Amino acid sequence: MFSLLKKSPATEPVPAAATALPAIDARELITGISREASSLGRDAAEARGAIDDAIKAAGQQAQQVQALAQQLGEITRGQQGIVDETQSNTQAVERARSAVASVGSEVTGIVDTLREVSSAAGQITKIALQTRLVAFNASVEAKRAGEAGRGFSVVADAVRDLASKVDESSRQIMATVGQLDDRIEALAREIHRQKDGQPQGAVHQALDELVLGVARIQSAAHRGQEVCTGLDRHMGDIEREMHGTHATLSTTLQRTEAFLRLSERLIEVTAACGIETGDTKFIAAAQDAAQRISALLQEALQQRTTTLEDLFDERYAPIPNTNPQQHTTRFTKLADSLFPAVQEAMLGFDARVVFCISADRNGYIACHNQKYNHPQRTGDVAWNTANSRYRRIFNDRTGLASGRNEKPFLLQTYRRDMGSGQFVLLKEVAAPIRVANRHWGGLRLAYRF
Repeated sequence: MFSLLKKSPATEPVPAAATALPAIDARELITGISREASSLGRDAAEARGAIDDAIKAAGQQAQQVQALAQQLGEITRGQQGIVDETQSNTQAVERARSAVASVGSEVTGIVDTLREVSSAAGQITKIALQTRLVAFNASVEAKRAGEAGRGFSVVADAVRDLASKVDESSRQIMATVGQLDDRIEALAREIHRQKDGQPQGAVHQALDELVLGVARIQSAAHRGQEVCTGLDRHMGDIEREMHGTHATLSTTLQRTEAFLRLSERLIEVTAACGIETGDTKFIAAAQDAAQRISALLQEALQQRTTTLEDLFDERYAPIPNTNPQQHTTRFTKLADSLFPAVQEAMLGFDARVVFCISADRNGYIACHNQKYNHPQRTGDVAWNTANSRYRRIFNDRTGLASGRNEKPFLLQTYRRDMGSGQFVLLKEVAAPIRVANRHWGGLRLAYRF
């Protein structure tokens, strides 16, 4: 910037222009700073939005991992329950085997008893046969005795009939005992416990197969439990790493927030220099619109259309069955009647304008622009997010800052959620709205870069 000047004779004075530094064009410098600040703000807003998305995704993933870890814990407990149940089943099978062995001993005793019964029945049959023979001989002798032996003959015939019936009953007993003996012997073979190389009974074979099956279930449950325990450890590691990532992203978000605020502050400073920049006309328009809203509210107070208590009502009543949640206040209807005249006119101010709305100190938007004032569709959250933006509280960073700003103007840069994962990068000028010397909220004028 500086140039070396040759010495001139004393009689020839050096021209003043020759020693002056090149003039710095303040307008050009401020305009350049404004452009750079705007570019920085755009990049910072994009980075902040991307990091915010990553934080939300990391938070959701951490929740999913935590839920999965809980499910793994439940599976592990279920596997342990299976192990405990299989041990109980094995013990129950052993008790059943002991019971079957006891039954086998009892069956052996029953077989012996039945054989004794069969032997007794055989003796009865022999006695009945002998009795029939004696009765037959007595009947013959009674007939020889003639009239004197008639009574004895009757007795002999009766004894012979009785002996025949006893013999028949004894034979039936022997036949029944024989059948029982065959069946009980078959049962004894079924419940026979293998000894000294003898074949195993079917009941014990079934019990052995049951024990083997339970053992296989128990082994599989043990393996599953070991796998789940290992997975649980890995899930714990992943969860800790995701929490660490979330913390790192949160720290990074705070740093991008600092860059974003710096860029916004630079834009504000350059705009306040009195030199026109790309944001100047939007700032002036927002301030003018804020004054008009203030005047409308002030006039409503003077005409007793409303009261200060109604205008500053913060008891937001939820509207049932709305998603995102919508609310009403005591100044909602007044806003519907007054705000559109100013807000809708601002949409035609510049092709880059996206919306113009009036927010109270808590970010509540009673009346949005008409293109965003559509009634909600039941169950269609994405459509509602983009098209039903009235009666809602936008208490995010931008919404609260705009509603609570009391400086002549506030410039912010941010990404606007349009629903279905769609975002648009915007600048926003906010100017305070005052009523009866009280800060009511702010007029928000958003426009594209």
